[in-house]
This record gives sequence, C-alpha cells and structure tokens, in this order.
Amino acid sequence: MAKTAMITTRIDPALKSDAEKVLHKLGISTTEAINLFLSQVRLRKGLPFDVKIPNKSTLKAMTDAEEGRNLIESEDAEDMFRKLGI
Repeated sequence: MAKTAMITTRIDPALKSDAEKVLHKLGISTTEAINLFLSQVRLRKGLPFDVKIPNKSTLKAMTDAEEGRNLIESEDAEDMFRKLGI
C-alpha cells in the first residue's frame, strides 16, 4: 500500500528534538515511530499505554528523580536489591 496520507502537527521544538534523540538511539525515524504508534492504536482500539494523573507520591518521586534528589546509588543489581530489602 502506498504511503500517501500526511499528518501535520505543531509541537514544542524541545520535545521534538528530545524525542528524535531517543528514536535515533532506537534506530527508528520519527515517521516510523508515528506509524508504529498509529498501528498500535488501531490494533488495541485505543491508546497503547495507560493515561493516568500521577498521585502526590508519584509526582514527588518523578520530580526528585528529575532533580537528582533522594536517589540511592547501587554498585550492581545485588546491591540494589539489598538496599531495597528485596
């Protein structure tokens, strides 16, 4: 099937740049990623991931991680599990 339909959208330039860096590391183009996303939407008949509003605890953990606060460093997986009490 010929690829003839086009999608035009406006997005934040920083978001586009950051996403393209990740996609490049994965070895796929933005176009391939969009096709993959839309294929999954069709297959699942909805978004291929959960869309939820994070609770207060999750938001704090996300902010802490982004700002490098309250992080626990481990030497390896065994050390990590020990520190987590698992």
